[in-house]
Amino acid sequence: MTTTPPAPPKNRTMMRPATITKSRTKTPTWVPPVLVALGIIAIWYFVSYVVLDASRRFLLPPPHEVFTQAFFDPTVFGDIMVALGRTAIVALVGLAIAIVLGVGWAVAMSQARWIERSTFPYAVILQCIPILALVPLIGFWFGFDYPARIIVCVMIALFPMVSNTLFGLQSVDKGQRELFQLQKAGRWTVLSKLEFPAALPAIFAGMRISAGLAVVGAIVGDYFFRRGEPGLGSLISNYQSRVQSAELFAAIITASLFGVLIFVVFGWLGKRVVGKWYDFSAS
Repeated sequence: MTTTPPAPPKNRTMMRPATITKSRTKTPTWVPPVLVALGIIAIWYFVSYVVLDASRRFLLPPPHEVFTQAFFDPTVFGDIMVALGRTAIVALVGLAIAIVLGVGWAVAMSQARWIERSTFPYAVILQCIPILALVPLIGFWFGFDYPARIIVCVMIALFPMVSNTLFGLQSVDKGQRELFQLQKAGRWTVLSKLEFPAALPAIFAGMRISAGLAVVGAIVGDYFFRRGEPGLGSLISNYQSRVQSAELFAAIITASLFGVLIFVVFGWLGKRVVGKWYDFSAS
C-alpha cells in the first residue's frame, strides 16, 4: 500500500494578503473653518443680490461694500478701532474681576458645605435673571459710565467661573483624596496640592466661556450706558439709528472677532499651563 507523502507546509507569510498601506494626508485644522466662511460669504452674496431687491439691499449689504465703506474708510475704521479699545478695557477688567470673584466663591463653597447650600442658589438666580432687566437699576445705582459697564460684565461672566471651578474642585479622584487623608494632610494642603491643580482644566474652560461673555457684557453695557466715552455698543447704536448698514456690519464683525480672539488666547493659555498632563483640546 503506497502512501502519498504529506504536502509540505505552506509558508504562512505567503498566505497572508498583501497589506496595502495608504498614506492618509491629514487635513489642516484651518481648512474646515475657511470652507465654512466661504460658504457663509456665498450665501451672503446670494441673499444680497438675489433674494433682496435693489431698494432693500441696504438691509444686508454685500461683503465687499462692508470692507470698502467701513474697513477701508480711514475715518470709519479709526472710530471702530478707538471704540474697540474702550470696549476691550471694560471687558478685560470685568473678566479679571469675574475670575477672582468666581474662583474665590467656588473655593469657599468647596471648603464648607453650608456655604454652598446657602449661596449657590443665588449664583443660579443671578445667571437666570435677564441682564437687560437689571441694566436700568445698575444705571440708577452706579451711574452710566465705566463702573456700570464693568458691573454688567462681571454679572454676565461670573457664573461660568463659579460653576466650572466648583465642579473641578469637587471632581478630585476619591483614591487620591483618601491618600491625602491617610497622610493626615491639612485642609490647606489638600486644597493647594490636590484640589486646585486637579481643577485647573475646568477653571480654564470656565475662563474661555467667561471671556466671550465678558465681551458681550461690555457691548451690552455700552449699548445702554451711552454716557462717557463710547465703545462698540454705542457705535453700533449710532450706526443703527443712522441706517448705516455697512458700518453696522463692520462694527458687529469687529466685536465678534474680538470675542473669538479672547477665546483663543485663553485656550492657548490653558494648553500652556495644563497641556503637558491634560488633553485640553478635548474639553
